[in-house]
Amino acid sequence: MMKNTMLKLMLIFMCSYMSMLGCDSKQPVKIGFIAGMSGRVADLGIAGLDAVQMLIEKENREGGINGHRIQLIIKDDRHDPEVARQAATQLINEGVSAIIGPMTSQMGMSIMPILNKHRMLCVAPTVSTQKLFGLDDYFFRVLPSVRTNTLVSADYQIKSGNMTRAAAIYDVGNRSYTGSWLENFEEFFVKGGGKIISVIPYNTKKNNPFEDIANQTLSLDINGILIIANSMDSALLCQQIRKKNKTIYITLADWGATEQLLEFGGKAVEGVTVVQTFDREAPSPAYQTFRKAYMEQLGREPGFPGVNAYDAAHVVITALKRQKKGEDLKKTVLSIRRFEGLQGPLIFSDYGDMTRPNAFMSIVKNRKFILPE
Repeated sequence: MMKNTMLKLMLIFMCSYMSMLGCDSKQPVKIGFIAGMSGRVADLGIAGLDAVQMLIEKENREGGINGHRIQLIIKDDRHDPEVARQAATQLINEGVSAIIGPMTSQMGMSIMPILNKHRMLCVAPTVSTQKLFGLDDYFFRVLPSVRTNTLVSADYQIKSGNMTRAAAIYDVGNRSYTGSWLENFEEFFVKGGGKIISVIPYNTKKNNPFEDIANQTLSLDINGILIIANSMDSALLCQQIRKKNKTIYITLADWGATEQLLEFGGKAVEGVTVVQTFDREAPSPAYQTFRKAYMEQLGREPGFPGVNAYDAAHVVITALKRQKKGEDLKKTVLSIRRFEGLQGPLIFSDYGDMTRPNAFMSIVKNRKFILPE
């Protein structure tokens, strides 16, 4: 009896000691998630969160990270730079091992200094501003920079002859992305012989009426309109433009290529072209399995936000499983370098940049994104 009591006491002591050292097998691995899950960019954040939660539930059923359950800590950045900085700081203080998100370039730019200061790896699903390209930092991305998409879009406009004199409407609320997109597009567009007649900025926080923007744009001597905005704003702008002009050519940046564009745009977005890197009908077995599970569970398409968020979470979880004791997680990711994404391999450069030269143009027909003829 005495031996059994002593043995129990020793086990209790050892467990307590191991827990103090952070070696308790029941202690979860914390991963942070930052995204705008309210307001006009919520479609990105909600789709991304749902996909990440699906992967974490799957991983936990299979044993988590080396026997440790994964705990996701969620923060809504409300698409506000100060809120995003507070969220990143809170996650770091709460002891997360890595962060997934945010979903817009402006929020990524706002939290990058905090990540670098604390050497906290962050993998962003849908951030693509050129301003973060080629930097030795802790902000990794699973999307290539806007330069890839703008080259494909500008080249398509010139070769098709659809748009040679354009007006550009862009949302300054996500200027890190929209400004970068416009700058790169204009470079390629002008080289090809096109001309940007006017640039029209707007800010939803200042309640710029979309009807006024449409009237201003259509008063110009143009044969096409480029909209660089989120999917809801793109849909609403198309509606206002189509009230005044049924035939003028409209093209969108990839930010607008979510199912919300089809839902809110209706007939007004029929015939609109959109550049994107995400193939909704990709034959990849991994993607099709995920897509089926996502739709069965949530009743809607994951779209590019869901797929990219799943990929970002996969990168983080894979790296945490492979991380050596005391090793910087950024170093772990770069030592692995190549990860299997849902629609193909993800290969990081030394700077955490992604190169995927598979951008293509799509056109909206019958509420679907299809390849143009």
